[in-house]
Amino acid sequence: MSHPLAPDWLVEPLDHDALDPGVWPARAVRGEDGEIRIGGLSTAGLLEQYGSPLYLLDLDDVLERARRLEDTLSAALAVSGRTLRIHYATKALLAADVIRALDGLGWGFDVSSFGEWEWTRRAGANPQHIEYQGNNKSLHELRAALSHGVGQIVIDSAVEVERVAAVATELGISQEVMIRVNTGVHAGTHDYLATAREDQKFGVARADIPALAAEISRHQSLRLIGLHSHIGSQIVAPDGFVEATRRVLELYRDLQVDHPLTTLNIGGGFAIPYTSADPESNVEQIASMVGHEIDAFVTREGITLSTIACEPGRIVVGPAGITLYTVGTTKPVEVDYTTEAGSGVATRLYVSVDGGMSDNIRPALYGANYTVSLANRFATAPPALVRVVGSHCESGDIVIHDDYLPSDVTPGDVVAVAATGAYCHSLSSNYNALGRPALVVIEGGEARVAIAAETPDDVMARDLGLALGSLAAHPHSVGQETSGAERTDQA
Repeated sequence: MSHPLAPDWLVEPLDHDALDPGVWPARAVRGEDGEIRIGGLSTAGLLEQYGSPLYLLDLDDVLERARRLEDTLSAALAVSGRTLRIHYATKALLAADVIRALDGLGWGFDVSSFGEWEWTRRAGANPQHIEYQGNNKSLHELRAALSHGVGQIVIDSAVEVERVAAVATELGISQEVMIRVNTGVHAGTHDYLATAREDQKFGVARADIPALAAEISRHQSLRLIGLHSHIGSQIVAPDGFVEATRRVLELYRDLQVDHPLTTLNIGGGFAIPYTSADPESNVEQIASMVGHEIDAFVTREGITLSTIACEPGRIVVGPAGITLYTVGTTKPVEVDYTTEAGSGVATRLYVSVDGGMSDNIRPALYGANYTVSLANRFATAPPALVRVVGSHCESGDIVIHDDYLPSDVTPGDVVAVAATGAYCHSLSSNYNALGRPALVVIEGGEARVAIAAETPDDVMARDLGLALGSLAAHPHSVGQETSGAERTDQA
């Protein structure tokens, strides 16, 4: 009988020490001592060396996933003389080690802010292989990108046409641009992850595309090379991808009469499993069906389409990462429940760890589910339904909404959360003045710090009141307090 407080999808594990290969990194195994190891390295040892909490990323796993994905996409999309251009979505995880590894495969990069642009460029990526997105690009960032030879600018609104054209004219260059199309296709994902609904900020409505393309053609400093579509994230069903592709191809066909288009970008958003109950990514079927739609349409309509582009992110880095935490406190909480089978009181075990929503905001932001496992030892007690929570002053500070851990999980234990390689570090913050954890990459059986952990001094460094010594200007600042008795006497 399942726990009355557990969601329907959650199944009590038969083997508490097993690591589902569909969820955990490929080189994550449990050693003879019960510790989880990645790339042959003890997670407990890494935690002791680099601090807790800790992001870990198996860079060898990232590269293997990238190669397999490229093979899959190439087989489906790089057909009939067309080429495939892959832009890694840097927003998933931005680190020089990741950029350099994927650059070594010949990949390009998708950026959507000045910070992502600078980080990617400084990591060594060829600016011509960078695609610049975003719905609010400033003159400053456009000037920086165009002056360094950015590959493509993705136009997201009519306002941007004049803005990009002005910068390109100023620099005396001809800049390649694409138009992001709001296809109106609903991806069947979380509302915040769906990026092609009509009533939201991304893209240009289909009805407005012809006029926008005509406006671009009036500027000698701009060259419209294609159309772009991205319908959302965590997509498993191929239907949305296929329908969006069909709608963009229809626009592409009509525009090519007057514009020398060459490129169609189908976006990204391929899903990954976060729990054993989640479906696999299904990228093979998605790519196959999208490829078939493109090939059939191009053949039927007789149009020219030489390049297919896409923007994977999460599927490359997400499954290759885990986060380690140290348990601080545990607390059994009795909860009243009512189900179809009856009502009563059941216990949920709250497990508090030394991180939380500052290092993984997705459970609070999206209600995202994750998988947790004891990392420093074998399970020695029956499973208990747990809610893993962080150290922040928020009731919504939840790392794991529902999962099972051994009922004897105790302060000092180490727990690992799977599939945190994407959108955890990149969405991290300093809420409650916590420093962000280190990101450690594992490559060839060795570990190194990719991004350093933040100390309390790092977190406070931007406070100029502290940096300029304002404490010394106040008689009751730290280190200069008078005692309570002295204050009373003075009063």
